[in-house]
Amino acid sequence: MIPFLVKRLAFGALVLLCLSIFVFILFFVAPGDPARVIAGDKATPEILSQIRSNLGLDKPIHVQYLNFIGQLLQGDLGFSYRSQQAVGELILDRLPATAALVAGGVVLWLAIGIPIGVASARRPGSLRDRLGVVFALAGISFPTFVIGMLSLYLLYFLPTKAGVLLFPPSGYAPFSEGVMSWAWHLALPWTTLALVTAATYARLTRGQLLEVLGEDYIRTARAKGLPERTVIYRHGMRSAMTPLVTQLGTDIGLMLGGVIVIEQVFGLAGIGNLAVSAVHNQDRPVVIGIVLVGGVFIVLANIVVDIVYVMLDARVRVAG
Repeated sequence: MIPFLVKRLAFGALVLLCLSIFVFILFFVAPGDPARVIAGDKATPEILSQIRSNLGLDKPIHVQYLNFIGQLLQGDLGFSYRSQQAVGELILDRLPATAALVAGGVVLWLAIGIPIGVASARRPGSLRDRLGVVFALAGISFPTFVIGMLSLYLLYFLPTKAGVLLFPPSGYAPFSEGVMSWAWHLALPWTTLALVTAATYARLTRGQLLEVLGEDYIRTARAKGLPERTVIYRHGMRSAMTPLVTQLGTDIGLMLGGVIVIEQVFGLAGIGNLAVSAVHNQDRPVVIGIVLVGGVFIVLANIVVDIVYVMLDARVRVAG
């Protein structure tokens, strides 16, 4: 297990190194004056000179990159001259909202998507299978912002117009203000994220489970007289979980890097919202920081997925 984990960690470090080279070339080596882009068009020559000195832009490229890597290894993601704040602090301030949104969304979409997929696979061609397929197709077809705006209209605008406040319109309440207030502000974003993503998991669960249930060892388990529930959940789902874990790891990693659409629709001050503002304001250090942090989340999520693979199927460790 330890050699397997070491290999995965080494590969993850290599991926992050390649990402850092790409980001450095894109933002510092590409044509244009990085200091001018960072400070803005109205920056004075003194400010530009200070930025060039701070970033070491007057040094050779390889020295600039080594300084860039050295700062990253120390946890220094740079400084935003637009907001006059360290990039790491900006991201840490926004991370709780995004993490809470993703965590609640994961629980909901797994609780919705996997049971629907299992129910469809157990009775293919039946009414509940057709309803499950309709749910999956509808969820995949509807854009996230459409479901978000629709939920705001039906569950906030119409009740509020009638004098009933069911949900807040937007914003994020920190956990420190109370669990109920925290969950109340996240209920609609959670539901929107879960409905969109649960459709993918329902479809994936159905397809994988149908394939597994056709295997010889499943027929053997049924021939031995095992209860159908045991056949489905103890034998079938164990083999069908591998692609689900892969999808889950990828989704969590990407979403922790910023759930842009949902955060914009519901006005959540998360990483996705910060990314949109940074791009709009051409705040290059913040964009760099978010890209790198997103890469770290994806790499860590995939390492966790590899560990779960070993727990589900020990043959993965041998192949790795």
